[in-house]
Amino acid sequence: MAAARQVLWLWALLGVPRVLGEPIRYSVAEESESGSVVADVAADAGLTPAQLSARRARIASPAGRQHFGLERGSGRLVVAERLDREEMCGRSRTCTLAFELLLSDPLQFFPIEVSVEDINDHAPVFPEERVTFQIPERGDPGSRFPVEAAQDLDIGSNDIQAYSIYPENEFFSVSYQTQSESEMHVDLILQKPLDREEQPEMDFTLIATDGGSPPRSGTTQIHIVVLDANDNAPIFTQKVYIGRVLENTPEGSVIVKVVANDADVGMNGDITYDFSQAIAIKYSEFSVDPKSGEIRVLKTLDFETKQKYEFSVKAVDGGGLSAMCKVVVEVVDVNDNAPDVVINSFNNPIPENTAPGTVVSVFAVRDQDSGVNGEVSCALEEEHSFSLRPAFKNYYELVTVSTLDREETAQHIVVVTAADAGSPSLTTTHTFTVDVSDVNDNAPVFNQTSYTMYVHENNVPALLVGAVKATDADAGANAKVSYSLVPARPPEREPCSCVSVNSENGDVFVLRPLDYEQLRQLEVVVSAADAGSPPLSSTVSVRLLVVDENDNAPLVLHPGAQDGSPPSSELVPAWAEAGDLVTKVVAVDADSGQNSWLSYQLLRATEPGLFAVGAQSGEVRLRRPPTDRDAVKQKLVVLVRDNGRPPLSATAALSVLLVHGSWDAQLPQQSPAAADDEDGALTTSLIIALVFVSLLFLVSAAAFVACKACKRKEPSSGPVLYGPSSVQSYLADGAAAGTLPHAYCYEVSLTTGSGNSEFKFLKPVLPSLPAQHSSAEFTGNHADDFPPAPMIMGDADFESPGIQSVGQFNGL
Repeated sequence: MAAARQVLWLWALLGVPRVLGEPIRYSVAEESESGSVVADVAADAGLTPAQLSARRARIASPAGRQHFGLERGSGRLVVAERLDREEMCGRSRTCTLAFELLLSDPLQFFPIEVSVEDINDHAPVFPEERVTFQIPERGDPGSRFPVEAAQDLDIGSNDIQAYSIYPENEFFSVSYQTQSESEMHVDLILQKPLDREEQPEMDFTLIATDGGSPPRSGTTQIHIVVLDANDNAPIFTQKVYIGRVLENTPEGSVIVKVVANDADVGMNGDITYDFSQAIAIKYSEFSVDPKSGEIRVLKTLDFETKQKYEFSVKAVDGGGLSAMCKVVVEVVDVNDNAPDVVINSFNNPIPENTAPGTVVSVFAVRDQDSGVNGEVSCALEEEHSFSLRPAFKNYYELVTVSTLDREETAQHIVVVTAADAGSPSLTTTHTFTVDVSDVNDNAPVFNQTSYTMYVHENNVPALLVGAVKATDADAGANAKVSYSLVPARPPEREPCSCVSVNSENGDVFVLRPLDYEQLRQLEVVVSAADAGSPPLSSTVSVRLLVVDENDNAPLVLHPGAQDGSPPSSELVPAWAEAGDLVTKVVAVDADSGQNSWLSYQLLRATEPGLFAVGAQSGEVRLRRPPTDRDAVKQKLVVLVRDNGRPPLSATAALSVLLVHGSWDAQLPQQSPAAADDEDGALTTSLIIALVFVSLLFLVSAAAFVACKACKRKEPSSGPVLYGPSSVQSYLADGAAAGTLPHAYCYEVSLTTGSGNSEFKFLKPVLPSLPAQHSSAEFTGNHADDFPPAPMIMGDADFESPGIQSVGQFNGL
């Protein structure tokens, strides 16, 4: 053994592939647990555990089932699964499992044989639990009654060694003798004649004991029925009948016929054939004709599953006497199994610069048939870049014979054909798909020079808006493209955080909602890089256009206070005509396109028929002249609506005062909050205003009388009028209080000789009027946007005729 190990070490150091001629043999007891150590195979093969790992050592079994495993770290051969000798080898005297220890770089095979040793793990078992014999009375002592022997799956000393009767009796004894290695003949021997009248039936136990340590035993019950005299038992023409049958024999075919004769006549000479009960259950592949003794096949037999069947047939005459014979059915193999190709290793893909002679795959071929039908040969089908090289026994290597070129052929289809030597020959093909790997020499290419994508504003987060696509002409990892956003250039520019690209498929997402009014378009650069080493990449520009949505309602600029103060009231004189401009509603919309087209509509009004609103201009005009029946304070609500889908809208609240008297122009306006009060609050305000006007009238009258008295005393001084400063001061106070939001000019004409003293509201004096009339000027904050509002002009008649004075009031 030391010399053999030195030779193995020499082979390992030289690195020369070889096959050990003599197999390495071990033995192991059956029923060994999984993981049990069999031997140190590394030491016996002249290898170290490090060499086993480096050379990827593994166990290769031709049968395909792995009963043993290899621990590469320790080099030990261990049991991979529980071993059952009877299941693997039956009652064969030897049970040897053959396999190979396979190593790579270089390829080496070490044949190994493990002998599975039998242990006494099975007890003897009789085919029948109860056996009945019908024995005539006055039978001759020494008559033999055969009993089907018990079966023990163990072999050798663990097989059956002795039979005995319990309890012992004076009428019977047992005789047994070995006829062959696997068969024992057992007979019950009659010691003295039976007397049916004295004992018609008898029971005892037949015990079979094996030679194991400790011994195991099996029993069957013997039941004796004493009959009247039938002195001749059936006799078979042969003790053993042998039949040979092809495994593909049709069902119902006769394979053998058993024949027994009985010297008796009549009922005692009628013979019936049958299997024992246990045999009939165990071997359901066969049947026996009870009259003719013909044994037929009931199922298709398979040589690869079982090669031989052994069973006993019993012949019983009408008197109850019986005889038994043995039947052996041998199954003859036919070429009904095609070869199998078992792949042990397959290196795929292989680089295109692989050197000739490189091993691509190691595989084994096997055929379940036997003899010539199991001899297999292999060949390739028209492949010039690869060839087959025999390795060991039924192992082959698939190797390259020339340099490969991926650009010429990226994939090779290698077909291996395995054929047996049967007649006719059966074949099996196995296809190896060998991929040739590439080097990274092509950068990804986008299918467009640039991309333009659209997204509606107010989009949902993580919205898919499109995808970029790039392809790479390389293969494998070199063709796997990943996408990413290129950092902004110049570096100090803030990167875009609202766009993302899927690194795997190039899908472009908008991560957060966009606002068209803030961002109308953006442009990012997407890079596509392959997974080669080093990676190659290319870029493309992606332009994202934001599509406007109708998400902004109109914003009313006028009327309305920018500082939150209540809006002012518009004044309309009683002499205003239909079509005169009262005011104009000004609104804007932050959207664009048709979403920003605005239309105006009168939604509510105190007098719906008094006002009209221009649908496009927003101008509020009189539809008819005001009357005394119209309320002094008119409230209007104007609806401003855009042209979006769906449309959005806003409202503008207007307050209009209809001026009917001379002092009504000085009435203070109410705030929007007071305008929404009930009529009681309005009445209170009107009473206070009336008291204030009455007091003002009395003061004015007194001043007028005083001035007239002074004029009579001093005729040279002319009439006394209200100074413009006082009226202007009052109007300025009213403007400061918010009752006069615009600047107005009032022309007051006072004449003498009139019987009453009151202001009359006239039409505005335009610049084109004659010079003897005074004109009212309009100056306001929105003079460019609105036409002049109606002006107020008042005339007063005095007692002195022909005297006329003009006063101008400017409301700031």
